Amino acid sequence: MELTPNNIVLVSAALLLLSVLAGRTGSRYGLPTLVLFLGVGMLAGSDGFGIRFDSAEMTQFIGMVSLSIILFSGGSDTKLSDIRPVLGPGLMLATVGVLITTAVTGAFIYYLFHLFAPVYAFGWIESMLIAAIMSSTDSASVFSILGSAGTGLRENLRQTLELESGSNDPVAYLLVIMLISLTGVDVAAISPGDVAVSSSVMLMVQLALGALGGLLIGYVAVWLVRRLKSDNEFMYPVLMIACVFFSFSLTELVGGNSYLSVYVSGLVVGNTRLPMKRTITTFFGGFTWLVQIIMFLTLGLLVNPSELVDVAVPGVALGVFMILVARPVAVFVSLLPFRKFSLRARLYVSWVGLRGAVPIIFATYALISTTVEHAGFMFNIVFFITLLSLLIQGTTVTHMARWLNLCQSLSGSAFTGVELPDDVASTMSEMVVSADMLIDGETLRAAVLPEKSLIIMVKRKDGAYVVPKGDTRLHVGDALLLIKQK
Repeated sequence: MELTPNNIVLVSAALLLLSVLAGRTGSRYGLPTLVLFLGVGMLAGSDGFGIRFDSAEMTQFIGMVSLSIILFSGGSDTKLSDIRPVLGPGLMLATVGVLITTAVTGAFIYYLFHLFAPVYAFGWIESMLIAAIMSSTDSASVFSILGSAGTGLRENLRQTLELESGSNDPVAYLLVIMLISLTGVDVAAISPGDVAVSSSVMLMVQLALGALGGLLIGYVAVWLVRRLKSDNEFMYPVLMIACVFFSFSLTELVGGNSYLSVYVSGLVVGNTRLPMKRTITTFFGGFTWLVQIIMFLTLGLLVNPSELVDVAVPGVALGVFMILVARPVAVFVSLLPFRKFSLRARLYVSWVGLRGAVPIIFATYALISTTVEHAGFMFNIVFFITLLSLLIQGTTVTHMARWLNLCQSLSGSAFTGVELPDDVASTMSEMVVSADMLIDGETLRAAVLPEKSLIIMVKRKDGAYVVPKGDTRLHVGDALLLIKQK
């Protein structure tokens, strides 16, 4: 089936609906939603329902736009107070970890294909390119699985993995672009020292410009939102989307890393007091899921499942090597300076190094390039290993956390969705009624409460909500919603 203006809306609606239903069903069984969205795309493709889609350029564009939104949203949801204690290990995993993963995996690829698949005997540059494409991790699916199971992680592991997954894409992207530029070049005429120096300089410049661009545009976005003064609250998220794309495109124009820029912009916006912040956050929550589904569906449509059979044997060998050797080596070396991580924590970080949509998108850069040989084979093996990683690691992250005794229960909120505007100089908190609070009487008027606090809602143990008055009777175990003046 060819996608035409007459049927594209109907096909898109059907694919979106099928993806949502598949994601809902799969989450009950601990399956990563990414696998299910990719599966829907593959099912609808040329080897399934017959939708023919083979544009790597369009896939790359959709991935670029989607990743901008996803990274910005991820940055805005990250609190600096949470990542500050894990800033060192997170950045080491995102930089040194990516470099080690690329080096170890690239060497394995070189010797693996020379011994078992001579027809695809890649040189050192091509081997390192495949490894760099797969060097970044996608931990978003890990958190969705843990969240659906009501499971938290000890030793600041969640914050560490969030920081790594949000900041390792720029380093992997730079490696991919650099290695693609070296393909088709006479390696014998290249000085390894010159390449190392120039690559290091380019990496530092792009990261510095990316971080600076993200900071500047993030603060400009904050300034604009505070001065918009619009009666229409939905103008605020529209303005923020414009700032996301400015952050990506302007940073790229000056030679900075655009993916790092949008992530840093999100950090700035998310950690600043803003009017209509709840509206912006709610909008980006739904918008992020939409672009993720569209991106995964597109990636699934681009691949031909029948072609994955040809890469199954080397794909399994390479996937198992990355899970059991390359990722653990990268993690243990990167975390050597940080003694606070236990052996169990290091093992868990090693296990949840999932591959996701980003490596597949990076593989499209090789597809588009005119100098990369066997780019189609590279794309298929990256896709295969991504599926393998998600099916093996993605379905066992909760069991691994429990086996390593790293789980902790998540304290759920009794008043979900109740928030104060950022411009209100008060804080909202919850507390549970204890026997000590009722020592002078069981009414709200007699209860022992924190100073300068106002009780605005009571939730009974049976789930009923009560608007409190002075003579409202309280019971041990009731949840109270308080507002306290700053």
